[in-house]
Amino acid sequence: MTDTVPLKRVARMAYGDSLAAEMRVDGEFPVVGSGGVSGTHNASNFRAPGIVIGRKGSHGSVHWIPSGGFAIDTAYYIDERLTSVNLRWLYYVLQAVNLKGPSQDVGVPGLSRDAAYEVRLPVPPSHEEQRRIADFLDTETGKIDNLVFKKRRLVELLEERSDSRILSHVGASALVAGSTGVSVQPVRRLLEKAVRPPVADVGTVTAYRDGRVTDRSLRRADGYTLSGSTEPQGQYVVPGDVVIHGLDGFAGAIGVSEAFGNCSPVYHVCEPQNGGDSHFFGRMLRLLALQGYLGNFATSTRERAVDFRNWELFGRIPLPVVSVEEQREIGAAIRRIRPLKELVERSAALAAERRQSLITAAVTGQFDVSTASGRNVTEGITA
Repeated sequence: MTDTVPLKRVARMAYGDSLAAEMRVDGEFPVVGSGGVSGTHNASNFRAPGIVIGRKGSHGSVHWIPSGGFAIDTAYYIDERLTSVNLRWLYYVLQAVNLKGPSQDVGVPGLSRDAAYEVRLPVPPSHEEQRRIADFLDTETGKIDNLVFKKRRLVELLEERSDSRILSHVGASALVAGSTGVSVQPVRRLLEKAVRPPVADVGTVTAYRDGRVTDRSLRRADGYTLSGSTEPQGQYVVPGDVVIHGLDGFAGAIGVSEAFGNCSPVYHVCEPQNGGDSHFFGRMLRLLALQGYLGNFATSTRERAVDFRNWELFGRIPLPVVSVEEQREIGAAIRRIRPLKELVERSAALAAERRQSLITAAVTGQFDVSTASGRNVTEGITA
């Protein structure tokens, strides 16, 4: 029978360190905080491998770092010097217990070490059994993670294919030195700025930096820059409009609206001319923004201050001319990606639930990992 013991009986959690200004250089060791890896460093404070646990911010988060690394002061770390149990097993069991609940540090929510030390762990009596559990979970969670990776990679490849087709027209146009094959026209000749009064009882449409344009209530509050304008919401947006954030477009806040609603005057709301495809133009403008092309025409190029609120200025930017037929073909491919991406993310969420159930079941002894294959072992068990 597996006994439960407090964490302090089997491991010691060391505090991460602050990065001195002169130490902020690229190196071979990952810098790890409560949110995971955020860069590299030329020095380490824990050996390979190691566990990093969030202390502030994403407190209670657990990260496995196969190499040595530098844990910063928003996290704790544990390496093989600081535990008497199998380190890989400890990584999995820490994911199965509630580390977020024990405490809230004064001021900023956090995980105190003293409270974490009292969390009880179901510790198998032998290192060999701990190793078997870790080996089993390495294999089975690896299968789940690999499947999710492949599905997401498929979506990425489809997006890259559409992007490549668009950029091939840019590369063959007069926008690129020495290229004369594809003519160019200013934005105002390809997109018409819509001027619609706001309407009552609709949501607020927001353009996010990931290129999605939708009702703000459907998304979290971050991922876009709030306008400094004090003007009321002043434009009506309908699905299919090309929406360009006049201040945040340089960072990718350009796309095609998925929702009805009002948006601030800081946005340009546009419709393609001559039967053009809105998804084609939304994607092309976003790509050109992320590659720095649009910023060359802005009144200011200081980060977070690229100003395209002036339509006359924005409307003069030259774009390659692509036939309506090809616009629609590329646009149709882009439209097919959104539902596929949503399906993949729903599948990933279900896989994450199964992964967590599998870890919990294995470390709490709900089945024998020596005889289990990982298939259907979570049926009939509770997370």
